[in-house]
Amino acid sequence: MTRSIAFALAAALLTLAPAIAAEKRTLPGIEEPYKTDAFIADPMPAIDAALARAKASGKPVLLVMGTGACHDSAWLANLLTTDRFAPVRARYEIVYADIGMPHVKGQGRNPAVPERFGFRIKGTPTAAVLDAEGRVLNRKAAPKWRNAASRSDDDIYKELMK
Repeated sequence: MTRSIAFALAAALLTLAPAIAAEKRTLPGIEEPYKTDAFIADPMPAIDAALARAKASGKPVLLVMGTGACHDSAWLANLLTTDRFAPVRARYEIVYADIGMPHVKGQGRNPAVPERFGFRIKGTPTAAVLDAEGRVLNRKAAPKWRNAASRSDDDIYKELMK
């Protein structure tokens, strides 16, 4: 009897799975939160400029390595433009570097960017916090952003503001 109930419950959950998976989150003021053109095709000059500004301002650099074709990368880039994340934008010099999807064979771009900071990209986005000298301050946490669209806004905010 218990086994029958378990199977029935599992079957019911499986029928709901496509609906749950298809559910898309929204962002205030963003028409398509899973698409963006924020990622820079030639990012190295922008990274150098952000590091120079960081030296002058004392702010760290938030280097988001991803691509507009990645829903997690686009979500994070769009989330950071919302009013709620104004303090995050004020805290960092932010650069969005288009590295494509180097974890998918043949879809990487700008390999010099992750190489410069010692990353082997396992997923996008990879969000590195850099000091003004270009040293990575969040080496272990940087690759964990590849699930940005699944993380709560509160978790993202707390992570970036600590």
